[in-house]
Amino acid sequence: MHLKRWLFLVHRWLGVLACAFFAMWFVSGVVMMYVGYPKLTEAERLRHLPVLDAAAPLLGPRQALDAAGMAGPLRSLRLAAASGGRAVYLAEPASGRGVAVVDAQTGALLQAVDRAHALASARAYAGEGVAVAHRGTIGEDAFTHSRALDRHRPLHVVDLADAESTRLYVSGSTGEVVRDAPRAERLWNYAGAWIHWLYPLRGGALDPYWADIVNCLSIAGIALALTGTVVGVMRWRFRRAYRSGSHSPYQGFMMRWHHVTGLLFALVTLTWIFSGLMSMNPWRIFDSGAPALRLEAMNGGPLTVAADDATPAALLAATGGGVRELRWVRVAGRSLVLASGAGGRPLVRDARSAAPHLLDPGELRGAVARLLPDPVQRIEVLHAYDSHYYAREAHTMTGGNERPLPVWRVVFGDAHATWVHVDPQTGAVLGRSDSLRRLSRWLFAMLHSWDWLPLLERRPAWDLLLIALSAGGTLLSLTGVVIGWRRLGRKLRASAGRRAPARSARPNRRPA
Repeated sequence: MHLKRWLFLVHRWLGVLACAFFAMWFVSGVVMMYVGYPKLTEAERLRHLPVLDAAAPLLGPRQALDAAGMAGPLRSLRLAAASGGRAVYLAEPASGRGVAVVDAQTGALLQAVDRAHALASARAYAGEGVAVAHRGTIGEDAFTHSRALDRHRPLHVVDLADAESTRLYVSGSTGEVVRDAPRAERLWNYAGAWIHWLYPLRGGALDPYWADIVNCLSIAGIALALTGTVVGVMRWRFRRAYRSGSHSPYQGFMMRWHHVTGLLFALVTLTWIFSGLMSMNPWRIFDSGAPALRLEAMNGGPLTVAADDATPAALLAATGGGVRELRWVRVAGRSLVLASGAGGRPLVRDARSAAPHLLDPGELRGAVARLLPDPVQRIEVLHAYDSHYYAREAHTMTGGNERPLPVWRVVFGDAHATWVHVDPQTGAVLGRSDSLRRLSRWLFAMLHSWDWLPLLERRPAWDLLLIALSAGGTLLSLTGVVIGWRRLGRKLRASAGRRAPARSARPNRRPA
């Protein structure tokens, strides 16, 4: 009896606070099914870059870097009209000390991104005839909490006078547009990801404690759901009804519906709260401590560019036009250039001759074997998506990244059971996972977003199922909010009533 009473008390008073968060999470989760947190995907970025002009007098990469005083190996190198509306080289030294922006015509090094530079980048992004307005600079706001943007802060905020009233965020270090947020996306986010992830707590005094607050609320929610399930089962008569004819003892509308919906949606509520906690990687339980991949060893050394490499004009002429970006890479001991247009796969060119290049499968196998000191057990060639390599819509939390097919899955025989996905066309490492990350995929992506391919491939079945379950969870939560509010009100009124007689019993002393 003592344990039963404690179950009732824990469920009752946790529910006063937590049910409001449950209702908020269910409703905002439905919004997030269709409108995600603002991001600039690779496809969006390329689509908005101006086409590189093969006739423009552009310096070769070695000439431009020498003019800017940049010697030594590189981690990455790109050429695009991505900063200030001009063609620039964006070079990241192998030391990793930031990204240098070099004018591709003059070799001048960008020293600072001012208002005029940010506006020029926004105009190039928006296209002809779209007015732009500079709104100042920020460190962080409601739509830029991503830690991936830290190296670009402060951010210039530029509003476009386009049909979507798009807001652009321009890097304060490179001058590139690094995030776009149309007005509808911004507005829906206040009812979606911004509130779902408790982002009102980000960027202020509570920012250092944000993860702990989310974790604690999730744990409280799990306790609430578990105790509610136990209490609900205990109070439900499965074989015979109560005197009222109902299997639930509660006569009031709210209590009865809370009891019934709790039994119907307890499991899905519990799994969604638990999987939401898993998305936070609490106490870093999914960090295996696996060593970093040896990308430089795979690629045969750092990226270098030579004076006799093909010029941008030659590379652009060899691709047939429409190229938005040239990216120099090192793959299996060869220097290559990836020419990307507005859509589709990049074209692979030899960095010296500008001729089309096909990666040799044997050379690539030897290269990927150097990613870890442990042996490669096997290489699987995936021609279709599976449970661990699949694509989601760009707006979703795990969407927006390129997931080309076919792809290699390189399975290593190390202690962490590492998998590495490699694009056989470009040699790019697309991602890695180990046993703990794959466990996280099931405990978060599967349980929270229902990333199950047979369901994802049969929309709108996925939509209808998740909306129906969310509606049931919302009803469960709202009835809990009403019940908790009423009980709290009764407790407060009773407490006030007990204090009132004590005050009236005091003698009414008046000064003489």
